Amino acid sequence: MIASLGMYDFGPAMAANDRFWALVRDGLRARGIAAPDALTRGEGAYWPAWEASDLVLSQTCGYPFRARLHGRVTYVGTPDYRVEGCPPGYYRSVFVVRTDDPRQTLQEFDGAAFAYNEALSQSGWAAPQTHAAKLGIRLSPALRTGSHRLSAQAVAEERADIAALDAVTHALLQDVEPFMSRLRQIALTDPTPGLPYIAATGADAAATFDAIAGAIAALSPEDRAALRLSGIVRLPEAAYLAVPNPPAPEALQPVT
Repeated sequence: MIASLGMYDFGPAMAANDRFWALVRDGLRARGIAAPDALTRGEGAYWPAWEASDLVLSQTCGYPFRARLHGRVTYVGTPDYRVEGCPPGYYRSVFVVRTDDPRQTLQEFDGAAFAYNEALSQSGWAAPQTHAAKLGIRLSPALRTGSHRLSAQAVAEERADIAALDAVTHALLQDVEPFMSRLRQIALTDPTPGLPYIAATGADAAATFDAIAGAIAALSPEDRAALRLSGIVRLPEAAYLAVPNPPAPEALQPVT
């Protein structure tokens, strides 16, 4: 059995996630669902967990869900982080640039060096590229970093001009990373469905949803604040599938 909550699992959120999982785990067991004692962390918390036949619970990104996982996993529900300007269960990306960059609008970053975490990230790649395309501008994929934190750091250290972080990660990073003081928000993407909770095919989605809802309600105010977590909703899976997929980074590389 495996469970992971790796998407927002750094800084004070790590201990809060451990306590959250303990509540979820006990709620699952009370409903007759076997659950591991502890969360899996590291690389095993992502694709190995998402594709595991014994996955009890994990949180993935909307892009991997619609592109590779839909129909191969059970959609359980979507956590609600009450992201400003978004419906329940939705989130958006925050474009960040250096505080000393003289450009004041996103349009002025046409052709700028863009740092992104990975090509299958909704908030780090898909949403910002779709947003840029709507504006008729191009964000050049200059640096693949592997995480939102490293993308933000790359901009702060002048290894890229701009990056997009999901709004929850942006808020969490502001609490723990000094380099965030060297960055400012310049724009926001449109809201899209948030990061879904998933389980293996055949899982009892309703019982798992109820266990998570009960765990969120039982969290201490401190842990709820650390996780930015306010509830869980069930979105139509079609809402995920309707989100557009942008070109891959290699399709946007400069022609040399």
